Amino acid sequence: MAFSVPSLVMLVMIFSSPISSFSCDLPQSLDVGKQETLTVLGQMGKISLLSCLKDRTDFRFPQEMVEASRVQKAQALSVIHEMLQQIFNLFYTEASSAVWNTTLLEQLLSGLYRQLEDLETCLLQEMGEEGSLLGMKDPTLAVRRYFQRIHLYLQEKKNSSCAWEVVRVEIRRWFLFTNVLTRKLRK
Repeated sequence: MAFSVPSLVMLVMIFSSPISSFSCDLPQSLDVGKQETLTVLGQMGKISLLSCLKDRTDFRFPQEMVEASRVQKAQALSVIHEMLQQIFNLFYTEASSAVWNTTLLEQLLSGLYRQLEDLETCLLQEMGEEGSLLGMKDPTLAVRRYFQRIHLYLQEKKNSSCAWEVVRVEIRRWFLFTNVLTRKLRK
């Protein structure tokens, strides 16, 4: 799948202004990206969620990451990075390509890839300031388990359009989590 240069910019900006409070210097363009990401994900919807009510499921989003009273920056960045990587992996499959509009899917993937690059730089800087990876294992493991449940669900539903629609809505929900996590970092 070829990525166009304009689509690389599309999702570079996933998070709202709270991310600028990190000591790493992320591009200012990140401030508007979350809305653009939500827009692309919204445009990807091609069937009514109402017609897929029987396919809804609880993926057991790892709420403990949101409810933690003290979140370190490096840990939060690690979780965000892992989530973005897992979202990229999820949508970068043949099964996903068969369901979604190719142009919108390319925009989503290109933006996620660019965002991952930006976050890797920031994560390395924060890890240097806050110490080792020891505190990051449990949250990123919870993220991996969460996405494993999503992958198993898609397999069980034979990658149906309704199953992908349920997953698309779930991924949009993740962006709300990001707001909560980045707000905690500002405190």
